[in-house]
Amino acid sequence: MEQHISVTDPIGSAIERVRQVLFRPFDLGKWFTIGFCAWLAQLGENGSGGNFNFNGNSGRNNGDFHRQMEHAHDFIVQNLYWILPLAIFILAAGLAMWAVFLWLNCRGKFMFLHCVALNRADVREPWHKYSDAANSLFWFRFVVGLIGMFLTLPFVILMGILTFTMFLRDGWNVAGVMALVGIGLGIVILSIFFLLFRKLTKDFVVPIMYLRGTGCVEAWKEFLGMFGQNLGHFVLYLLFQIVLGIVIAVLVLFLFVITCCFACCLASIPYIGTVLLLPIIMFRRAYSLYYLAQYGPAYNVFPPTAPAPPAPPPTY
Repeated sequence: MEQHISVTDPIGSAIERVRQVLFRPFDLGKWFTIGFCAWLAQLGENGSGGNFNFNGNSGRNNGDFHRQMEHAHDFIVQNLYWILPLAIFILAAGLAMWAVFLWLNCRGKFMFLHCVALNRADVREPWHKYSDAANSLFWFRFVVGLIGMFLTLPFVILMGILTFTMFLRDGWNVAGVMALVGIGLGIVILSIFFLLFRKLTKDFVVPIMYLRGTGCVEAWKEFLGMFGQNLGHFVLYLLFQIVLGIVIAVLVLFLFVITCCFACCLASIPYIGTVLLLPIIMFRRAYSLYYLAQYGPAYNVFPPTAPAPPAPPPTY
């Protein structure tokens, strides 16, 4: 019998799961506990955007800027003996911090999944119970992340060299600009690939690890077999994620507007923002779990619902 796979059916189930876990009954302590797990599950994933300032006087100060850039180049060359070790130290410190955040994020993935699947507000139990699975996920993502960095870094360095050279020489030309566009396109393609890889790992590989108690490589092998047999369904799932993301972004924006940006200020505070947006975050997690459950009971993380007690016999 062919399985019925839908990207819309899990929406109602996910909404109902959010109601059961967070609102039946409403418990503020439960919100904060599950919110902590959700915060760990997102730690280091949501980068903040930068501010772009455009100065209308850049044309008039172009010559001064060129001289400043030349002075900076001379300064770096003359002080390379201490700048290079400092750069290496900063790079190593950044990698170490990234590794710590990634390790905590992998722990949080299983903790939050545990809370959503079992309707529990636990921290200690899933922290210890899924430690081996979380460590396997960490090492897998750590290696994949390093591969992504080493693949992307040459493109970034080459783009920087080309841009810096053409800017200093005022030598903007079609060939150089086309080369920059090609390099930028390569970076975009790599970024999309690794973004999809991370998305599939979070949505499907982590639940398989949760169910099987296996390592990340074994779970990925199982998922790839299912992915190859249902390629069209998963492509539709990824496309529908874009639609869901747009709808959720509009709802969050509407919330910020009607609260006169007060909710926006709270959402910008680490952990507090996660607690505030917990229903949305839980919906996204529950949606992917209910979608996965459509592929059979072996992929259902939710415990079976207890049957209703039999009705008492009528009395006369």
